[in-house]
Amino acid sequence: MNTSLTPQQPAEETTAGAPAAPSSARALLKQLQQQYAPFRDSLPLSIGIDKQLIAAQPEINRKLMRAALGIHTSSQRYLRAMEKATVRYNLDGSAGAEATDEHRKHAKETLAERHKKEMERRKAERAAEREAAAAEEADRRRAEKLQALTAKFSKK
Repeated sequence: MNTSLTPQQPAEETTAGAPAAPSSARALLKQLQQQYAPFRDSLPLSIGIDKQLIAAQPEINRKLMRAALGIHTSSQRYLRAMEKATVRYNLDGSAGAEATDEHRKHAKETLAERHKKEMERRKAERAAEREAAAAEEADRRRAEKLQALTAKFSKK
């Protein structure tokens, strides 16, 4: 890691050359994706990756880091990778510990649960659209009947 500043490197940047102090977990996650291949490629992360991050970037905000890790590890892309994983990866991209059947199963169950919820949401959305269309049709018929009655009983 280069700790000296070069003319192209502003003083507010960290020693890794990335912008310091991201203001949100998503901003930090974007920074981690730019810096580390396992984040960028959504590879299964080693257990204890938070400790590796703290060792690599001691100035990192721990609360933001945990939130960013939560966003990353609950993403659909990450869960799909975890579902098929055999190995977890360290921060430097090297192979770490083996991915367990329990973790693969958890990823698979989480994805299945999300899929089920999405299907239920779509089903409810379609039902609401059908109800709205039926109500609109009923209003149209009511208006037609009212118009016919008005025409029948109006004085001319």
